[in-house]
Amino acid sequence: MLYATILLLSLMEFLQAGMTAFAAAPIMGELSMGPEEFNLVAAAYASVAILAISMQRWFVERIGGRRFVQLCAALSVGGAILCATSNELSTFLAGRTLMALGGGAFFTSSRMIIHHTLEGAKRFIGIRCLASGLAIGIAVAPWLAATAVSHDSWTAIYWTIAGLAAAVFVLAGLSLPAAPPERSKPSEMQAWQQLLLVCASFAMLYSLQRFYYDFYGDVLPAMLMFAGGAVGLLFYFRGQVRNARPLLRLREVLRVRYLFGLAVFFFAYLMLGANNYVIPAMLLGSLGYAWETVGHVEGLGLSAALFTWIVLSRLLPRSPAPRKYLVTGFAALALFGLLLARIDSEANAWTHVLPALALNSVFLLTVLPVTAMQTFREMEHDESVFSHAQQLKNMMAQAGIAIGITLATIGQQWRTAVHYSTLSAQVNPYNPLFDATIEQLQRAFAASMAPAEAAKAALARVAQMLAQQASMLANIDHFAAIAVLGTLGIAVILRQKVFR
Repeated sequence: MLYATILLLSLMEFLQAGMTAFAAAPIMGELSMGPEEFNLVAAAYASVAILAISMQRWFVERIGGRRFVQLCAALSVGGAILCATSNELSTFLAGRTLMALGGGAFFTSSRMIIHHTLEGAKRFIGIRCLASGLAIGIAVAPWLAATAVSHDSWTAIYWTIAGLAAAVFVLAGLSLPAAPPERSKPSEMQAWQQLLLVCASFAMLYSLQRFYYDFYGDVLPAMLMFAGGAVGLLFYFRGQVRNARPLLRLREVLRVRYLFGLAVFFFAYLMLGANNYVIPAMLLGSLGYAWETVGHVEGLGLSAALFTWIVLSRLLPRSPAPRKYLVTGFAALALFGLLLARIDSEANAWTHVLPALALNSVFLLTVLPVTAMQTFREMEHDESVFSHAQQLKNMMAQAGIAIGITLATIGQQWRTAVHYSTLSAQVNPYNPLFDATIEQLQRAFAASMAPAEAAKAALARVAQMLAQQASMLANIDHFAAIAVLGTLGIAVILRQKVFR
């Protein structure tokens, strides 16, 4: 039951995030939300999750680990039920906020349960359960979300999360130790600093998302909001450094090994967020596949994450040196980008996209576990420092995923506009290819409509093809950039001397 608790806590973190991101468009349609409102919800979720993670140890010191996990599970159940029964923005926003408050610290709690309750070989089994939950969550999320959407039941996404959170509540009560809270050197919380953290995090994340709408307009308000959020975070972390009993012991955790590991983590979560946005957009919009097909392709491709972890968990005890694993992971990322940068509008999802998705899984489930084992190696002897280091890393993970999605949306908007401008210059009556295409489409439409209507339909079809091609070229640019970043990652890993 303890191992099941660890696995479920890890699984839920990635399952709920993956399903919500994948089903964003249907959810917006059902709740009459625009992209701007949905981005508001996403920024609120990430900022509240960062707040919850920062206070995880503070709560454990006062109410104990079992009660804390059960409290988080109860909040997640309530938030998921609110989302499942919502029919407007305000209710859905409240539900996602409750889910962040409860579920934001699930992954951190899962790792700390392993550290507190398991030793020796049992600890490695616990880590296997944690990584397996991560792999299963990443793989199953698109398939479950696509199944729910294709059956006109998007609410099943949140009923599933509510059921899993209820299972966590029961399992935590049965399996977690009822030891009294640890109060040797309790952390000190200042309410105004926590308010500053959540407001500054929200300002930075929401302002980044505002760039999507203000990219060709007035970007000054978004830039000022971002600068204000950055200053607020600097003041927050400055306060933590100066506090004798801080919520986050930054002075002890900010070492070279930890900072390098944090940089690798941030990059991996950035890739996770960006690709979770671009891949469904490409399959649905540029290639025109149905929701159910996209869910099956993504689910099958990402299921390679579980296979990767099974192989890795067998190799690591025998050969723990990290460099070869990290090089393999970044090589898989570079090849993933290269394969998808070579596709066209006639690409087959099963033969062209599926192998690339499997490589993306290899990247995630090689780099994340190996980096985790190396990053915290110097801190495992000090339980308090280890806990604070885990909190800071998982706060950064929430921000990294959100920033990855934002950068991908801005990049897609920019590159689509550039390619559309270039392609539209070729659409003129002096271009023989354009004339031939219009004539061909008119003949096709003439069988079912009047000549004047056939001419209008032909022009509309050309405009649609133009937009689709511009979008596809923007997708190709994204994956070409991923290939370059993966190659640079290989060079960095080979030259670095921190993880040996």
